[in-house]
Amino acid sequence: MTTPPDSMSLRFRHAWAALWRGLEAGRRWTLNMLTLVLLAGLLVAGWAATRTSFEPGSVLVLSPKGRMTEEAASPQGAELLMRVADDEGPGVRLRDWTEALQHAARDDRISRVLLLLDDFEGAGLPTLREAAAALEAFKASGKPVLAWGGQFDQRSYYLAAHANRVTLHPMGAVAMEGLGRQRTYYKDALDRLGIRVNLLRVGEFKSAGEPYVANAPSPEALRADAHVYDALWKLYTQGVEKARGLAEGSIHRDIDALPASLIQLGGDTARLAREWRLVDAVQSFEEFRAALQREVGPDHKDRTTFRQVGLNAYLDDVRKAVRGDHVAVIVAQGEIDDGHAPAGRIGGLSTSRLIQQAAHDKHVKAIVLRVNSPGGSAYGSELIRQQLEAARAAGKPVVVSMGDVAASGGYWISMASDRVIADAATTTGSIGVFAMLPTIEGLMGKLSVHTGGYRTNWLAGSYDPRQPLDPRFRDLIQSAIGRIYTDFIAKAAAARRMDPARVEAVARGRIWTGQQAMEHGLIDQVGSLADAVQAASRLAQAEAPTLPVRYWAQEPSRTQAIWDLFSARLAASLGMSVRDHVPAATLLAIDPVTHRAAADLSWMRDLLLGRKPFAAVTHCLCEPAL
Repeated sequence: MTTPPDSMSLRFRHAWAALWRGLEAGRRWTLNMLTLVLLAGLLVAGWAATRTSFEPGSVLVLSPKGRMTEEAASPQGAELLMRVADDEGPGVRLRDWTEALQHAARDDRISRVLLLLDDFEGAGLPTLREAAAALEAFKASGKPVLAWGGQFDQRSYYLAAHANRVTLHPMGAVAMEGLGRQRTYYKDALDRLGIRVNLLRVGEFKSAGEPYVANAPSPEALRADAHVYDALWKLYTQGVEKARGLAEGSIHRDIDALPASLIQLGGDTARLAREWRLVDAVQSFEEFRAALQREVGPDHKDRTTFRQVGLNAYLDDVRKAVRGDHVAVIVAQGEIDDGHAPAGRIGGLSTSRLIQQAAHDKHVKAIVLRVNSPGGSAYGSELIRQQLEAARAAGKPVVVSMGDVAASGGYWISMASDRVIADAATTTGSIGVFAMLPTIEGLMGKLSVHTGGYRTNWLAGSYDPRQPLDPRFRDLIQSAIGRIYTDFIAKAAAARRMDPARVEAVARGRIWTGQQAMEHGLIDQVGSLADAVQAASRLAQAEAPTLPVRYWAQEPSRTQAIWDLFSARLAASLGMSVRDHVPAATLLAIDPVTHRAAADLSWMRDLLLGRKPFAAVTHCLCEPAL
């Protein structure tokens, strides 16, 4: 005999079933709506990609925001958002700049180029020289380049100087101040805290660790810096003087006379820039814009301004996918880590994987490694060097093109190549190794904190930041980094076909400019990325003088790419502010002194937290000069 179900239980089951059906219906409705929104976003994307974006006679406006780099370090979604709104975003890639100018030179719809550089945060001198060379090549087509600025610092002015006509705001100035750097030295502060930094290095010029063990730069560091900075400043001033038709040495003389000259003009910096022939006209942007509108006509979207097209919209219109045989350009930008690294950094595993993929692609006839790195992990550097050797063994020529910096680990990964090409202003060399092992026994004493415990032998826990460094452990690490340095010298000697003693004489952790490096046999040629592509095409025995170029980079997953495109197009179609959708970290401006100090001390934080017991580092801790 069955017992009838309790009425309360029945009601509960019915309510639960109804709730479940409601949730299931809600889930289906939500998924269907998301699908519809996604389809709508893709339709908007397709419509935006096919519509005409500018008129004949337009001005190509180059208005970079942030630094000019080899590879965008912003998240994929943020970059797409910037591109949808035709916003230059938090930086511009050098290759986008040069490609746009190459197309514009032969595009009848582009009448001239306008540089708006107030938000440009600069780049290293080699990058600026390549960007300026692209402007000169555009001018050779007979079309003019114009530049307007509210203010020009020496980084933005290097590009502006290559314009046919430079216009400055009446309250503006051209600020050229020279080159140099002031490092922060922490020894006394660390002593006060009871922190001892044990610096182990090979090479008296390997000054990267000096700020933690000294209160001032060593004579060797000052001598090496002077040798490089004087050469770089000469390249800078000669480039500006040639572009502006000024007498050689005039910038140096004008800077020496600056106080008296400015006082004589009543403090009028714009007038001073014009009298020194650094600019051609002094004019507000409203006046400048009105004059340009009269010359080229009004824009069809905004009748209050001139016909124009931005960099991203222009590239979307003219860029075509590269198919068939090509040169693979792989960008190695940023610090070198051991494993996988995101855009803007180099991973021993992730960068090696890209090289391996290019080496096994039948359409890749040669590889150009574009290096812009101060170094980092010795192990990660070796992984990349070995993969380049494997690519060469597979029959793929490898050419290295050095950008702003290719020093220490950046030089290490450049050694497995058929040819090394650097800009005259590239910072390279710094063949040396160091390790830093901080201990805080003094701080422990100040806090009256003690340690103790059992160990089976001296090596167990031999590096404990809470205790003084064991001399045996110091000798062990010194021996290890000495071996890495010897290996570095041997590999460089073999790659450069030089006697190891000759390499050692120009190594010892010392940095050089690209021109100086060529004189010492550390590179093969002074030239640009375009020269490297031509060299790679020749080595591949290509029929054409220069093969097409395709940049190889880590691709986002298909799902991520669709979502990024959808969110970017949807935001644009709804009129949302682009910057509202960019992670704050990509837009945050950090005080340079605070940022530098934080970066200087970040290695200590990692060590004290036990993330890295110790590491042999091939890093120059150097940055582009501008």
